Amino acid sequence: MECGPALPDSLVLEIFLHLPHDAVLSAGLTCRQWLAVSRDEFLWRELFYSYYRIPRTVPRHPASVSWYREFKRLYDCIPCEEVQTLTEHHDQVLHLAFSHRGHRFSSCSKDCTIKLWDTERPDGIISLVHSSSMLHFNWAYTQFSQFNADDSLLLVSGVYLGPHQSSSGEIAVISLDNYTLLSRVRNKPYDVFGCWLNESHLISGNLHWIGNITSCSVFWLNKAFQDIESENVNVVKRLFQIQNVNASTVRTVMVAHSRRHDNPDLLLDYEAQSLARAQSRARAPRSGPHQTLHFDLGGTDSEEDGSGEEEEEEEEERLRRQGPATPRLPQPTSSGLEVLQRCRGAGSAELEAEATVARMMGRAYTKTPDPSLITASAPGEGEDKTYLLFTTGSLTYSPHQIGIKRIMPDQMSTSGPVLGGERSSEEFFDSLDHVIDIHGHIIGMGLSPDHRYLYVNSRAWPAGCVISDPMCPPPIAEEIDLHVIDLKNLREEKMILRSHKAYTPNDECFFIFLDVSRDFVASGAEDKHGYIWDRHYNICLARLAHQDVVNCVAFSPADQELLLSASDDSTIKVWRSPRMVRLARTPGPRRNLLPSWFTRYKTPATSTRSTTTAAAAATPTPAVEEQEEEERDG
Repeated sequence: MECGPALPDSLVLEIFLHLPHDAVLSAGLTCRQWLAVSRDEFLWRELFYSYYRIPRTVPRHPASVSWYREFKRLYDCIPCEEVQTLTEHHDQVLHLAFSHRGHRFSSCSKDCTIKLWDTERPDGIISLVHSSSMLHFNWAYTQFSQFNADDSLLLVSGVYLGPHQSSSGEIAVISLDNYTLLSRVRNKPYDVFGCWLNESHLISGNLHWIGNITSCSVFWLNKAFQDIESENVNVVKRLFQIQNVNASTVRTVMVAHSRRHDNPDLLLDYEAQSLARAQSRARAPRSGPHQTLHFDLGGTDSEEDGSGEEEEEEEEERLRRQGPATPRLPQPTSSGLEVLQRCRGAGSAELEAEATVARMMGRAYTKTPDPSLITASAPGEGEDKTYLLFTTGSLTYSPHQIGIKRIMPDQMSTSGPVLGGERSSEEFFDSLDHVIDIHGHIIGMGLSPDHRYLYVNSRAWPAGCVISDPMCPPPIAEEIDLHVIDLKNLREEKMILRSHKAYTPNDECFFIFLDVSRDFVASGAEDKHGYIWDRHYNICLARLAHQDVVNCVAFSPADQELLLSASDDSTIKVWRSPRMVRLARTPGPRRNLLPSWFTRYKTPATSTRSTTTAAAAATPTPAVEEQEEEERDG
């Protein structure tokens, strides 16, 4: 329809600048003039910065083509709509891992099973395709899994049911062609987890105690299976031997490849964004302590409505007093309860003398580091580098450092010396090529898809604390910090993401797995929620509710609008974006994109953006539907 006497565009724009975004979209349906003004780039730039409270000096996402579409991306493409709940596990679900193609994922649980799930059924419903119990291998539970590069093999890591306070684990390799077990490898401590180096070789760990608080961690390269025609070829090879001091041990290994560092999916300039936020805070009037923002991208409540914030604060206080709803089974580690047991009879003078001797031994018998191994190459120059990343420490048994060790090309297979016969007697230990101190207890790590950035969950120590006793680490914060490390420049970025919380003390901390997609990063937490942040703007966009601790989240590598979360409530929840949910409802040729799972597994939306639910995000305004029609026609 056409309006009566037309208002000047400038006046309409001025009015729209004072309206919320959903009102602007609805007003745009009034007439063609208002529709044109409602798509004005200046208007959506102002709406974007004011709604998400981002400093205006932070630029738009480099891949974005318009402010309108960028607003819509953060509003409509976050996987925050719960569409299915998987209940086949019978105990706490600890870990989830997608295949590289995204067609399957695996899950590990305290019920000691490894389960495989199909995500490509014609009806769109995720279904269980295989389940294996590891109880007959004397495992206590499964804790981690990973697909190899061509998705033909699955690495499964578990905790071995050994003597009291044992920290031994085991790695099993399963063929995905017929689900047969190909090999088993001991892994100590169990929270090394293990990882694939390439399609056919995996890395495991072993631990040898030298004293009460001094030990040696050994990384082993293992062939995933023994070929009949190569039965005389080595199937294991020692990679590195690291000295541990002050009760620390090497844990949580992963492999990063630098081949894509010069063409990252998303180049982050956190230093500029940190400066912009600092300037914004300097201009703003002083207020109380920092409050993390959560955005109600689909609700209708006003941002000024504070009732939800009060409920949130009450819930956090209750969780702080009560801890997790379901008590966790004890998870002793070599650097935790086992170390405390070893040191129970040793006096402080004895431990101090041992630490002194260990430092002297380390200086005398550690291989001299080669700085050229870790130096960044100029763009387009240099070889593809492979790095081994792991958590470690030097001051106490709590993991507080990221160790980096380069794996050379001749170390990529098990051929060659088995036990490191090329070493001289003065080079018993390998030196670390680089160490990044996090100044807190590390409880999670995840790589970006391009392996350029490492995201680290940690619980900070008090500022300026001094550790005088390695068996008494500093108290740790309840708030979890999400650090970002640039692996090309080997530096920690200044920006730290926050929102999620944890409540367990130092000696009971457990791993909280996070995951990174092209545009988002997500993490679990002990406050019964998963969290999603935008990587470019560093804002928390959604909270994903469970009934207990959320241990792991995982994005589909094929579609970042599909996310899984695993919890101590024994469930796996499947989350889709409002856009994909809406497409599944839409009749016509596009319906088979995501068919009937929504109608069969329709559940209330339990994610929150700000203090309200995101249920309304699944129902677009007519203007949003009109825009999608324009995009389809285009």
